[in-house]
Amino acid sequence: MPNLPALDVAAVRTQFPILERSVRGRPLVYLDSGATSQKPLCVLDAERGYYLHSNAAVHRGAHALAEEATEAYESARVTIASFVGARAQDLVFTTNATAALNLAAYAFSNATALAARGHRVDPRFVIGEGDSIVVTEMEHHANLVPWQQVCEKTGATLRWIGLSDDGRLDLRNLDSIIDQTTKVVSLSHQSNILGTINPVAQIMEAAHSVNAIGVVDACQSIPHMPVDVHDLGADLIAWSGHKMLGPTGIGFLWGSTEILNAMTPFQTGGSMIETVTLERSTFAAPPQRFEAGTQMVAQAIGTAAAVRYLESVGMVEIAAHEHALTAHALAGISQLPGVRVIGPTDTHMRGSAISFVVDGLHPHDVGQVMDAQGVAVRVGHHCAWPTCRRFSVPATTRISPYLYNTLDDIDAGLAAIAAAQEFFQVVN
Repeated sequence: MPNLPALDVAAVRTQFPILERSVRGRPLVYLDSGATSQKPLCVLDAERGYYLHSNAAVHRGAHALAEEATEAYESARVTIASFVGARAQDLVFTTNATAALNLAAYAFSNATALAARGHRVDPRFVIGEGDSIVVTEMEHHANLVPWQQVCEKTGATLRWIGLSDDGRLDLRNLDSIIDQTTKVVSLSHQSNILGTINPVAQIMEAAHSVNAIGVVDACQSIPHMPVDVHDLGADLIAWSGHKMLGPTGIGFLWGSTEILNAMTPFQTGGSMIETVTLERSTFAAPPQRFEAGTQMVAQAIGTAAAVRYLESVGMVEIAAHEHALTAHALAGISQLPGVRVIGPTDTHMRGSAISFVVDGLHPHDVGQVMDAQGVAVRVGHHCAWPTCRRFSVPATTRISPYLYNTLDDIDAGLAAIAAAQEFFQVVN
């Protein structure tokens, strides 16, 4: 068995009490962090502490609790922005990454509608017939369906970058896919189903060469590796809190100052306005322009605690740890007859999410037996139906380890796959 890099997993695991529980009469082996991560005690304590001591509406009241809550909320913005090398004023809080990507998409359809009525908008956001939007064949539905909707509303054409048989982007025809008609290029930094890490900076450069706006879904990368938003070269980047040890109910959209200032809001109402009369309204500057309604204060505070925890462990160390787990898992799967990885089979430019199929078994059956062994995995199309169709599979089973997993966890997962083969008598 290989040695793991210098990350004290035993100490890490003490911060996640849920990992000590049993399921189906077996010790829990949690290999589903690509869907949602577990939460350390510091995150739970931060949320509880806020509700115990400082709960109030932010950006509103003038009393002590409101001041404390507002300070905690905006301090969380600074912490989370700094984690990805950004400024607080360029970070928008949303309810999740899906909402962040919809915010980006609606900026185009809203601007197009306003322009048709004679309003002045940034022409980069006006889109219509003859224009194109480019995505990839590996996108999560959250970074596909919103752009389909923009095309349906505006008459623009949706294009996509295809996939090679080993689960990587086929960039041979990139110049003909991203061209002078392209207004948006939106893709994932790391695939949630294939684990592929994409050459985002290269593709963003191609987008900018034709004056298109570049959008990146970083849900599967920011929790697992050091990421500086400026290195990606994108104009807008979305990710979520619950995949990076934080609470559910919060997501993030980073944007360059220029792009955020040019965008029209997605939702309107309280908190995001500058002035309001019965006839018309003007909107606040970003990021408040995009944060209508009651803010997700506890979630922001909890995610800031998650960021501090990740920084204390070290993102470089976490990435190296996951790299070793991934290598061990890929090697183990390759030794299982009748089991095939969907996606890259080596660790070059790939993350820890590993999807696979077992000959003769539906992925749901595999997942059910693995669950009976105490191993939690994801089964299904992973909100990436077009990717499954590309590889001619109805679904896959996916393991996705994180910083709190061990080589023993991976071995337990491998043994559970073998148990499924034995149970259904499909072993070659």
